[in-house]
Amino acid sequence: MKKEKKKKICAFNFFKSAFIVTIGIFLTEICSMIYLIPFYAIIGNRGGALYGYAYTIYILFLSLFSFGLSFAISKIVSEYQTLGYYGAKKRVFIIAKRLSLLLGTVCFVFLMVFAPWLARSILGDLSGGNTINEITFVIRIVSIAFLFVPMLGIYRGYFEGHRLMKISSYSQVLEQFVRIFAIIFSSFISVKVFNLSVSLAIGVAILSITVGAIASYVYLIIKKRQHMFKFNEKVRSVNEPIITNKQILKKIITYAMPFILIEVFKALYSYVDMITLVKGLVKIAHFSVPDAENIMGIFSVWSTSFNIIILFLSIQIVISLIPNLTQSVVKKEIFDINQKINQMFSILLFFIFPITLSISFLSQIIWTLFYGVSRYGSNVLSYYIFVAFMIGLFTSIVSVLQELKDYKSVVVSLVVGVFFKLLLNRNLMVAFYKMGLPAYYGVITASLIGYFISFMICIIRLKFKYRINYEDMTKNLIDIICGSLFMVFVLWLVDLLLPSTINRFVLLIYVVVYIIVGGAIYFIYMWKTRAMKRVFGNAIPSKFKFLS
Repeated sequence: MKKEKKKKICAFNFFKSAFIVTIGIFLTEICSMIYLIPFYAIIGNRGGALYGYAYTIYILFLSLFSFGLSFAISKIVSEYQTLGYYGAKKRVFIIAKRLSLLLGTVCFVFLMVFAPWLARSILGDLSGGNTINEITFVIRIVSIAFLFVPMLGIYRGYFEGHRLMKISSYSQVLEQFVRIFAIIFSSFISVKVFNLSVSLAIGVAILSITVGAIASYVYLIIKKRQHMFKFNEKVRSVNEPIITNKQILKKIITYAMPFILIEVFKALYSYVDMITLVKGLVKIAHFSVPDAENIMGIFSVWSTSFNIIILFLSIQIVISLIPNLTQSVVKKEIFDINQKINQMFSILLFFIFPITLSISFLSQIIWTLFYGVSRYGSNVLSYYIFVAFMIGLFTSIVSVLQELKDYKSVVVSLVVGVFFKLLLNRNLMVAFYKMGLPAYYGVITASLIGYFISFMICIIRLKFKYRINYEDMTKNLIDIICGSLFMVFVLWLVDLLLPSTINRFVLLIYVVVYIIVGGAIYFIYMWKTRAMKRVFGNAIPSKFKFLS
């Protein structure tokens, strides 16, 4: 009885922690989405491009520290805690801190020294918009963050290794809240009160990344001191083997490297756009520098608020379904693995494809609601949202391959994808311009092709190595496409009935109407064609009997 009660308590605590972590991530993503509205109103297009340059470089270098090191520390600490290797566990934390301090300092020095070179790689010899000196300035400001940010991943991994998930989650929420508040407050004070230049205002806003990191770091230090009893707790006493610092360091790097490579290559897509888009639009399509930088800001900053919807939903669906897949992988049940992978992709497509198509169709209304009237915003969003869709699909298949411990396939697929992105970015800009289409569509197409190739490499790998059959997923995909197209057709009819307006309150009502009508049409179609039952199995019908 006691054992059963203990198991129930452990299960309850696990689900409670998982729920808190999910809520924390959700709040973080929502804040990251909403704060861009006032931020755009304060800094405008030119400021957005300047912020995007610094933030893209920040994300690229952050990929060295974000998930990879945190995952490695969490896994090793959990392993040593379970085995009773308490001395080695404490040294893992110390060694990881030193490693992160070293890497963070190297990044800080590199960005400080090479900021002018990075700025020239972005703008080249262009003039008329942001200057080399302004870009150099914001890159150097963002470099300060790397004196603090790397340590966050180490602390979070250490807490997660001791199953203190709530603290890790709270620290992320705190970091984002402080960062966002500091960005809005500092940029408003700089521009609206003190009338500072845009570059200075952006510099102050970027410094908010460091402020958020420091707030989170202080919180984690305090919590570590409060939970010393947990870290010093000895669950079991064993004769601990000799584990050298070199072995620990090697283990950290071995565990972290696959995830670091994955994050770095994903971040390279945005970096490639940053160093080719503005110069390409000016020299190939004869855009003015301010217009080209405006489009760059849309790519790197403003459109991300909509991509978050697709990516967050994708990640949460994968997180909820992966544990079921894990059971089958452990038991080596090939049939179940095949069935669950097909179902995972079917459920993912069931939700994210119609949402992607809806955002694309309603891009002008949505963009105007968020940011006001824009010459390029809705055009970019209507196509660029499909990049988020492809990233969502690729993220899901990466999760499957990681579960199967096939990191090599993921890295190979990303290397090939980035190679095609580099190869096609400029060439497709030229091709689209010659066809009379917006040249920036070529950049988006290059991203789509790159991610699609990476995705297909992983799909083929699963098919031949793990004998995965995609017949069920293909059938479901056809139903999902048909249902989504029918939904968009109905939304088009609704759009004809509603009068055009740029009043934001009215546009908000329009969006609510579109969501209700579009969602109802899609779900009714999928129910009536029995596609919903094929996607979700027998768990769903009882909840929707009123549709029959």
